[in-house]
Amino acid sequence: MISPLSKLFLILFLILISFNSVYAKTFKIASLSPEGSDWMQKMRAGAKEIKQKTNGRVKFKFYPGGVMGDDQAVLRKIKIGQLHGGALAGGSLIKANQDYRIYSLLLTYQNQGEINYVRQHIDPTIKQGFEKGGFIILGMAESGFAYSMSSKVDVSSIKQLRQQKVWTPSNDKLSQETLQSFGVTPIPLPYGDVLAGLQTGLIDTVAMSPIGAIALQWYTQIKYITDMPLLYSLGILAINAKAFNKIKPADQKIVRNIMKKAFDAIETTNQKNNIEALSVLKKSGIKFIKPSNEDYKKWQELAHTANKAMVDSGQLNSKLVSQVEKLLKDYRKDN
Repeated sequence: MISPLSKLFLILFLILISFNSVYAKTFKIASLSPEGSDWMQKMRAGAKEIKQKTNGRVKFKFYPGGVMGDDQAVLRKIKIGQLHGGALAGGSLIKANQDYRIYSLLLTYQNQGEINYVRQHIDPTIKQGFEKGGFIILGMAESGFAYSMSSKVDVSSIKQLRQQKVWTPSNDKLSQETLQSFGVTPIPLPYGDVLAGLQTGLIDTVAMSPIGAIALQWYTQIKYITDMPLLYSLGILAINAKAFNKIKPADQKIVRNIMKKAFDAIETTNQKNNIEALSVLKKSGIKFIKPSNEDYKKWQELAHTANKAMVDSGQLNSKLVSQVEKLLKDYRKDN
């Protein structure tokens, strides 16, 4: 016979188990990053620490190497609940937060110091914007500055750019609009098809960070790099807000803190690796071409027109742009 007191303890124990199970969650996360990459290693290490510190209530299951498709395919699967989140290119989340465009302003950030200073002040605003758009941002780490890279001729002028077969990521509206503002008709392809596209001549010009060009092996087909940072790009670990809010607030805090630490480490590594990658690309025989003063002025004029068009069309908050302009002015004055 079970005593009344034992029954009470049993009931309380079952209630506790039931309570904890309500707040337990395994987040299914997709990424284009291949298994073994620095991104995957650090995300997995973070997930392991989260599992330990939440006593197994919060776990992560990763799908690396693009097995769940490109960013747009991942977003569709998040929408139907097949996935909870992804390590995505920031540009793929534009619909959730138009203000992310502030980091993709053309020819605006001249060096690492400038973008680091701006991000210190702007990142919190961008994360809040994504939360309003339905995504919790657990980490942001730069891919770095993208450079124009060509397999056939140097692209130091706008005229030369318009004569090339220029790649843009499939379904990346931001990249397509950017190229169109330069008078270029882009050729959209998934990331996984770009190397073959360069090999066959389907495309001959891409924009990519140095570490990206090496990691994806695109540099093997590249002969010229325009020595001028075009724009800045970020990778973002985003989770559906409804799914994230189902775990305990205390567990949410643990997840945020640990994944932020992981992505800070990824960013530090990426900044170092991009510097080293530029050196590797130069040593590989790729020619770095600087635009003439006249050509650079034309690049700047078109970039200014394209950036202004985003503000005029309501795609970017004018107050945010003014804030960034002031931050850059302050930084350049002191540096």
